[in-house]
Amino acid sequence: MSVDDSGQGPTVRRGGPGAGVSGPRVLVAGASIAGPALAYWLRRRGAEVTVVERAPELRPGGQAVDARGVAKEVIRRMGLDAAVRAACTDTAGAHIVGPDGQVLETFRADDDGGDGFIADIEILRGDLSQVLYDATRDGVEYVFGDRIAGLAQDADGVEVVLAGGDRRRFDLVVGADGLHSELRAMVFGPHERFLRHLGHVLAFCSVPNEFGLDRWLLEYRDQESGRSALLRPIQDATRAMAMFSFASADFDVDHRDVAAQKVLLRERMADMGWLTPDILAHLDETPDFYLDQVAQVVMDRWSSGRVGLLGDAAFSSSPMSGQGTGLALVGAYLLAGELAAAEWDPEAGFARYEARMRSFVEANQEIGRLNARSRDLPGPDAEPRPDFGSEWFTKLVGRAINGVELPDYAEVPDSAAPVGSPITPSVKP
Repeated sequence: MSVDDSGQGPTVRRGGPGAGVSGPRVLVAGASIAGPALAYWLRRRGAEVTVVERAPELRPGGQAVDARGVAKEVIRRMGLDAAVRAACTDTAGAHIVGPDGQVLETFRADDDGGDGFIADIEILRGDLSQVLYDATRDGVEYVFGDRIAGLAQDADGVEVVLAGGDRRRFDLVVGADGLHSELRAMVFGPHERFLRHLGHVLAFCSVPNEFGLDRWLLEYRDQESGRSALLRPIQDATRAMAMFSFASADFDVDHRDVAAQKVLLRERMADMGWLTPDILAHLDETPDFYLDQVAQVVMDRWSSGRVGLLGDAAFSSSPMSGQGTGLALVGAYLLAGELAAAEWDPEAGFARYEARMRSFVEANQEIGRLNARSRDLPGPDAEPRPDFGSEWFTKLVGRAINGVELPDYAEVPDSAAPVGSPITPSVKP
């Protein structure tokens, strides 16, 4: 595979010092969060890792993502706690406001030990991706502007054909390429078999901070229409991140057709009130617009032979859960650890990874479904809104934040354990 810096073909950024390892060769599809996190742990366990990403470079911006509970422990074990916190949005909390801006309810970032509605680790998706990339670029091969076009498994490995024409052989392949995973469709079947639309659509974009936003997130919810508009601070104080949500039983807009998505957003948010018209006035010049259905991925199994799935590609819990990033980080730690503990046997390693993750995933997906239901349009046929103050919901939240054990994997290689940060077991509550 050749290096091309001309912008006319795939760009390969090869790992530097320590890249020449002789462990199993693993190809990871996707360089957002789950992919680089998995690459980090695979490399520490002794694997030779290649990450292929269809975008020409890391995608900046994006929605703010959170890390709570056990996910923060994974970040600590990576030795990245300081780097992640340095890149955080520094959000003090959230105000739920009325149409005239009056504060109706307040949530602070230090509520529930930093694991509440607003987490103490709130970071833009693109910024977290950059931290993970910086932590792996010297030991991992990254191929940007390319994608997996075909693959064939046999008893000993996987023959992979990239869209750019290169053919490579790997011992394992992992899809960490998101909700609309091409690898999942290629190996497991069409998207509609696994996607579960939750009846809502979310949109994100950055806009000039002409609203006096300062460390506090503002959200306006129109209960009658099921819509919401939100503004949140980011590190660049001259800009803000906007988010919109609206109910939609059907969703038939191509997730890559940005022009059609903007038309849809303007139609659905018309007459919303609050600051919505002022935010939408910047829609055409925003550099990082994103819109998609609120959906989950539900699968009976996350592997097939030597091919496995991770993150949203395997078990999207939807943005309504607030835990997609946590699932990706925890899943990456467990997948690499279980594969190494099984001496890279795919059947055993993938099975152990799924056994450890399944209950944790299901709790987070239930949180996502309940939050989506709480925003459904009112009506005679609508399901009752969830009681978020009940004891059973509190227990569910506990399972969704901390309900998974992190083994120390003391029996497997660890080539880069951070000095002064020993890995210690985390106990499942």
